[in-house]
Amino acid sequence: MSEYEGNQSKLMRKAKENPFVPVGMAGFVGIVGYQLMKMKSRGNVKMSVHLIHMRVAAQGFVVGAMTLGLFFHCDYIGSRVKPNHDPTFLCLDKQL
Repeated sequence: MSEYEGNQSKLMRKAKENPFVPVGMAGFVGIVGYQLMKMKSRGNVKMSVHLIHMRVAAQGFVVGAMTLGLFFHCDYIGSRVKPNHDPTFLCLDKQL
């Protein structure tokens, strides 16, 4: 690439290619923010346990968004495939 692509334009390009990337990022930030606010009233729970729960919830949301994006992408690509093109390497639900 001879031309420098700024961070903002790269993020916008990636968001257009896969709309679930910003959803995953927003969910991650939302869950972490909520759990950090909830940390004040965590009660008798150890800090390490609370942080582990926060990490698992945030990672679970991101993995879920990525999975939905994969299924969306497979369905979208499968509907736009040319008749002589074999899309079986793209999606797991296509029969060989």
